[in-house]
Amino acid sequence: MMKITIALLFILLNNDCSMLPAAQGASDEKETVYVCGSGNGKRYHLKEHCRGLNNCSAKAVKTTVEKAKKEGKTLCGWEK
Repeated sequence: MMKITIALLFILLNNDCSMLPAAQGASDEKETVYVCGSGNGKRYHLKEHCRGLNNCSAKAVKTTVEKAKKEGKTLCGWEK
């Protein structure tokens, strides 16, 4: 049972949106981030293929942290 738990933790912590140095630099207002192109999303993402974008019915669109925040978007929960 312990091996399964460790394996699951490893998988969850090593996904595409893990807390890498790039994620820590999200305060840089000129940094490129991604939002759902449908216009309905409430989050921005540090990686184009973040699992938080799985429910987006449109293509992910590049923008900046500054623009995303002006639109009321916050950082994806998978990347905090």
